[in-house]
Amino acid sequence: MTFRLYDTATREVRDFVPLEEGKAGLYVCGLTVQSEPHVGHVRSAVNFDVLQRWLRHLGYEVTFIRNITDIDDKILIKSAEQGRPWYNLAYAMHRELDQAYDALNVAPPTYEPAATGHVPEMIELIGELIGRGHAYPAEDGSGDVYFDVRSWPSYGELTHQGVDDMEPAADADPRGKRDPRDFALWKGWKKETEPETAAWPSPWGPGRPGWHIECSAMAGKYLGPAFDIHGGGVDLRFPHHENEQAQSRAAGRPFATYWMHNAWITTSGEKMSKSLGNSLLVPAVLENYRGIELRYYLVAAHYRSHVEFSFEALDEAAVAFRRIESFLERTGVSTSSTGSGTATTDGGGPPQAFADAMNDDLGTPAAVAVLFDVMREGNRADDPAPHAAQVLAMLDVLGLNPADPVWADTGAGAQDDKLKSAVDALVAGLLEERTRAREAKDWARADAIRDQIKQAGIEVTDTPDGPTWTVN
Repeated sequence: MTFRLYDTATREVRDFVPLEEGKAGLYVCGLTVQSEPHVGHVRSAVNFDVLQRWLRHLGYEVTFIRNITDIDDKILIKSAEQGRPWYNLAYAMHRELDQAYDALNVAPPTYEPAATGHVPEMIELIGELIGRGHAYPAEDGSGDVYFDVRSWPSYGELTHQGVDDMEPAADADPRGKRDPRDFALWKGWKKETEPETAAWPSPWGPGRPGWHIECSAMAGKYLGPAFDIHGGGVDLRFPHHENEQAQSRAAGRPFATYWMHNAWITTSGEKMSKSLGNSLLVPAVLENYRGIELRYYLVAAHYRSHVEFSFEALDEAAVAFRRIESFLERTGVSTSSTGSGTATTDGGGPPQAFADAMNDDLGTPAAVAVLFDVMREGNRADDPAPHAAQVLAMLDVLGLNPADPVWADTGAGAQDDKLKSAVDALVAGLLEERTRAREAKDWARADAIRDQIKQAGIEVTDTPDGPTWTVN
């Protein structure tokens, strides 16, 4: 079965036909590093991590570019509120984002370009657009440069909108625009309110790039004028991706062949975001759940399905994944990484049903169902080893193999060690209290503590060297 994916531009599931046989170029819009990453942020990264893993499993040589936006209005505003340099805030949040990705086994891209490192490429692209008549410097002396949306008849084709139906662009002062829907390519430096470090020299005066031009320039630099897949969150379709496509094609670059968008994680029906105050920061969630369990929760849902977050659902996902770990432990099969393998039914790789599910627009819910089917077959089989091997092959593809070194500090064994340490500390405290009661000849209190410990399934034995305990 050919790999097929849903293309937002055509609104249909299409066969994946790369521009160059055997190779796949993938660009994904990364985050604006303005604040700590929450679960909604990392969903996109996990989804596109599964995509790159599946493409590699199919034998493609993947060039995966995921950018970082490290200069932006929000970064400038938040850094000013916190009384710190904007670049310090962006750097610190970038590091926290990297830690969140590592905690969820998100493989690094081929390259992760930062916007501030590619200003020359952006200036060059803006100059091309001006030369072609698709952009203009503002006449009000602000130093702003705008894309002329009415100069590009295809503007709106990605999201199937007409220009007259669109709201005005809100990314710059409208006074210098020919049309309120024109969007900023370059933002002139506002020396009264912006630090000098947030401005770069340009033919139009000091300033900084607009958000949309960043991705067009970076995608073009590392993937060329045409590439296979552009991805990102569904909220980026308009205006960000619409503007990217328009300015790139207006400059003579074919840009992306396929557009993929992952859906939101919602809370109370609304997109999880900082502005709503309902975000769940990744480190906080990982205090109560292992990274591999959170990743399983994100992978088990289809990337185009909105997910209503709840801790109850995360609890269920954690229990389900522990069933997988228990199956592997019972089989006694080594859980060392098996590699991608090939789609077979003989235990040498993922079964064909799993491959069919993944080839159908990254159908991870159906793929996970196949995984549990194989586990059930293994539980009934005289020799479960081939089934365990298939389970491991499927987990490898999904980035969920518990024996992957990335999970070394968060696997079941590590979790058991943490639980044992916690129980040990609690029991030790109770035993110390019991000893004090005995020394005070408060036998009723001492016996009550011993009974309390016993009810928890722990047997206490008094020895000449002091009390010891074991789990019944």
